[in-house]
Amino acid sequence: MLRALAVDDERPSLEELLYLLHADPRVGSVEGASDATEALRRITRALESGPDGPEAIDVVFLDVQMPGLDGLEMARLLTGFARPPLVVFVTAHEDFAVRAFDLKAVDYVLKPVRKERLGEAVRRAAELRGTAPRIPVHEPDPDHIPVELGGVTRFVSVDDITHVEAQGDYARLHTDRGSHLIRIPLSTLEDRWRSRGFVRIHRRHLVALRHIGELRLDAGTVSVLVGGEELQVSRRHARELRDLLMRRTAG
Repeated sequence: MLRALAVDDERPSLEELLYLLHADPRVGSVEGASDATEALRRITRALESGPDGPEAIDVVFLDVQMPGLDGLEMARLLTGFARPPLVVFVTAHEDFAVRAFDLKAVDYVLKPVRKERLGEAVRRAAELRGTAPRIPVHEPDPDHIPVELGGVTRFVSVDDITHVEAQGDYARLHTDRGSHLIRIPLSTLEDRWRSRGFVRIHRRHLVALRHIGELRLDAGTVSVLVGGEELQVSRRHARELRDLLMRRTAG
């Protein structure tokens, strides 16, 4: 089972995280640390003990914003070790997600932490550490995609998505009512939604043909108006987009 370390400078948040981790049957042991300095001392002992030693730690559940050394800086330090523990960020701020996954984080859990969402992070860590078999996952609903907002999972209709923007290992879904950050690469969504009328117009953008309001040509550059936002179309994708729009209009 996983050996975990939870790090958070806010005592109520740390106690809640420890409680939830203790309750997960895949977690064999869990300790707490109230700041990055204390956590680094504990991790150093773990690394000196070795992966099979009595002090070993498999995964660190790490807050981002802490006094002194913050969570991102601490994770960056851990990447310098030969066999660092896995890192799961647990934070109230979604703005650091791209930077977190640049540091090879296993998952990014938003506060307030829900038991089911934390359980998914534990599952990912367990699979990466080879301590748990893969559990079959039900096929996703093709008409909706789950997003997290304030610790609550909501289901956004694919038909409401005007365009998608790549942000590292994440993608930001744009709708008329706002945007949502999800941990799915843009290339995966491109393959999944091609048959639903989504087309790549740039290495950073995927758009829904039905939501394109205008195609603009200006001095050799091409852009589209989607959901009130003007997006550039790369030369590589411009001809394909024009052909698709013409066929759609003719149909």
